[in-house]
Amino acid sequence: MRVVQSNWYVLGGEVSAFEREFAAYIGTPECVSLANGTDALELALRAVGVSADDRVVCVANAGFYGSTAIHAVGATPLYVDVEERSLNMAPAALAEALQHKPKAIIVTHLYGQLADIEALAELAREAGVAVIEDCAQAHGAALRGRRAGSFGDVGCFSFYPTKNLGALGDGGAVVCRDREIAQSVRMLRQYGWSTKYQVSVPHGRNSRLDEMQAAVLRTKLPRLDASNDQRRNIAARYNAAFVDLPLTLPPSTGEAYAGHLYVVRVDAREAFREHLRSHDVATDVHYPVPDHLQAAYPGAQRVGTLAFTERACRTVVSLPCFPGLPDGDVAQVIHAVRSFFAR
Repeated sequence: MRVVQSNWYVLGGEVSAFEREFAAYIGTPECVSLANGTDALELALRAVGVSADDRVVCVANAGFYGSTAIHAVGATPLYVDVEERSLNMAPAALAEALQHKPKAIIVTHLYGQLADIEALAELAREAGVAVIEDCAQAHGAALRGRRAGSFGDVGCFSFYPTKNLGALGDGGAVVCRDREIAQSVRMLRQYGWSTKYQVSVPHGRNSRLDEMQAAVLRTKLPRLDASNDQRRNIAARYNAAFVDLPLTLPPSTGEAYAGHLYVVRVDAREAFREHLRSHDVATDVHYPVPDHLQAAYPGAQRVGTLAFTERACRTVVSLPCFPGLPDGDVAQVIHAVRSFFAR
């Protein structure tokens, strides 16, 4: 009602306040809110100077979101393999890819687990390559007092309703330390305007977080850390219950893991999912088709075989893990999983 009664619904006081509050939470001086997380990635790429015919290093097991943004700019994704344990970008693979002179890298913190971001950022900076963090699943994940989004040149967030910090619709943001990058994104989000009706930069669009979504996010932001703790606690219960099973479990349930998804790996995935379904436990697959094998973009460029990536896409399964999941339901999931292997 505060928003409704203000009669100001786009780029008003709620948006400005949320941008200040979210920047303070992440630990960066700048935050620019946007219409969605994919726009955040695309406009971040444009703001750091990526253009058509450039290469951008990324992983291929993260749902094609980064790839979508790269293609929207007209650049070319250069796919590298992931670490077997974390399923995040492997520093050794990035080091090899940097020999191909990319313009930027997108580091996805998949499932809310921080990538080896310090090593990756150091490699990229030594090569003079911009670092964009895809934090769409990692709101609040932290390493030695620094939060996801504060390590690279730009951090990109989605506020889609299922995210750890979710709105009542779509939303996104970029955070950064560089005022020029932030100003570039601000112009790009509103037609490329420097001032009203004065188009100063190309490739602008209409990508604005509305006041209602900002107000909702402001209300939910102070609850984010507690919600993440609930996710981690559920994940820790699962890890303890499954430690003796032939499953590959998430590598961490500490602060570097925001608990966005609890993902295991199992060879007999479809039989496993069907068994859980018969026990009234829902599952999902994040994500079944690696980006470099998507039909819409044949001939994708990659470095190496992407063996860990392809195996992950064949074996990953997401189990229920979210704030408010009742203890009884957690126990039901544990029983269903264990009973599959007891057959």
